[in-house]
Amino acid sequence: MTSVMWFRRDLRLDDNPAWSAAVKEGSVTALFVVDRTLWTAASRRRTDLLGSHLVALDRSLRERGGRLRVEYGAAEVILPKVCGPSGTLYFNRDYTPYAVARDAAVTSTVADVSSHHGGVAHPPGSILNASGDPYRVFTAYWRRWISLETEPASEEASVPSIAADAGAGIPEHEPVKEAGESGAADCVERFLEVADRYDSARDIPAADGTSRLSAHLKFGTIGPRRVIEEVGDATPGRQAFLRQLAWRDFYAQMLYARPDSVDHAYQDQYENIDWRNDPTELAAWKAGTTGFPIVDAGMRQLAGEGVMHNRVRMIAASFLVKDLLVDWRIGERFFRHHLVDADVAQNVGNWQWVAGTGVDAAPYFRVFNPTTQSRRFDPEGDYIRRWVPELAGVRAPAIHQPWESAESNSGLAERLSAVGYPPPIVDHPAARRTAIHAYQAAANS
Repeated sequence: MTSVMWFRRDLRLDDNPAWSAAVKEGSVTALFVVDRTLWTAASRRRTDLLGSHLVALDRSLRERGGRLRVEYGAAEVILPKVCGPSGTLYFNRDYTPYAVARDAAVTSTVADVSSHHGGVAHPPGSILNASGDPYRVFTAYWRRWISLETEPASEEASVPSIAADAGAGIPEHEPVKEAGESGAADCVERFLEVADRYDSARDIPAADGTSRLSAHLKFGTIGPRRVIEEVGDATPGRQAFLRQLAWRDFYAQMLYARPDSVDHAYQDQYENIDWRNDPTELAAWKAGTTGFPIVDAGMRQLAGEGVMHNRVRMIAASFLVKDLLVDWRIGERFFRHHLVDADVAQNVGNWQWVAGTGVDAAPYFRVFNPTTQSRRFDPEGDYIRRWVPELAGVRAPAIHQPWESAESNSGLAERLSAVGYPPPIVDHPAARRTAIHAYQAAANS
């Protein structure tokens, strides 16, 4: 009997439940289907990274006598042909609305299907409240999550035979270093050197205090169970990191339960906020020319690397939604396109959290002050100077609000004008009042 392993967001052989199950049945075809809808929707950086991960997976399979077969098109058309009338299809489940609909279409056309949970520590439906519903408050969910035993990561099973057909071949891409399982393993090894201080360092964008594992977890070059085993919970820093993994599961289960949340507010009363959506201000936000240095630094890091530090993501998102009063969905789509670690569940969940429209959300009247955030988390301005070279010669504290500081410093004013750094596009206190009024009006309508 032929088994087909359909790789998707699980580009690894270690701790891969579907792969382990498939190879136990004998001969297996390792398949990846390039979905042109998803491929064209992603930034070039993300497709380069995906292509590099596929090369690494193919290399691992060649070491075991086979190849990664790559085909292009609709999965519901390709998979029945590859599986044939009696083949079994193995895959790890995905929980986005697009993936759920695609997988339903596929399973209706394939004779035998075996699905598994390889992308989360605790899958949707495994942690429910007393009423049998998904938790809407993360703190309560976290208490249950951390109290449950996580199924041990599985070792790679012995592979009897892997098909050697490479299919249409891996898409053209620019190679990315540190791809695949070995890249993920190196990333974990680096993180273990700083994991004990993760709780204090993770919010400092200029410090090397984060795991940098988000893109590996997004593409599944390492599984969350393996990460949990490697990191452990021996110190407060490591426990704080596990809490972030719990957030991944939390948002996955919420999106699975509420697939409409991709386009609609979790809290219905905020569905019809009177957004300003000013195109000029939106363009300034995208370009990193708002006149708020910490926001501009984050947006330029996104443009330059396809990543953005998590604390800065919250600051930049809050600025768009609350200071500029731009619909959170516009920002979510922009991040989703450009981030190499773009994960629909995490992106939607976090944007709705910042916007105050989601479950367990920050109240609508909680508005990040970008200058206060900058002073607190980038006190010397090191992160800002890296990404906003116009301010390279400006010291703290002036770097956090340079134009305001320039009001009493003619030399600074001349310097800012000379390098072309823009003044703030909005007055934060006034913008905050406008945003709160818009939310109140929506809630009371």
